[in-house]
Amino acid sequence: MNFLPMTKHLPVPPHLFSKGDDTPAMTQQDIDRLFARCFSSDDGKKVLAHLQVMTFARAHGPDISDTHLRYAEGQRALVASVMRMVDRGRSSR
Repeated sequence: MNFLPMTKHLPVPPHLFSKGDDTPAMTQQDIDRLFARCFSSDDGKKVLAHLQVMTFARAHGPDISDTHLRYAEGQRALVASVMRMVDRGRSSR
């Protein structure tokens, strides 16, 4: 697999976020449906389950640094956001 180096940003086409007249091109409902579709396949379900295990089922010891704890909480928050969007996308079908 070829990945871009972490120092490079992927170009994001502006039309994904705006129609040019300050009207969003995608609504939150559109985005939720996209997330639901991405994680609805068997592979997608396995990936989401793996992300949950990596973030929610991990226990950190009492000696965890503040920096590491904040990093782990950021990961959990991101996975929780993905899970919420998947749930909303599935229920809006």
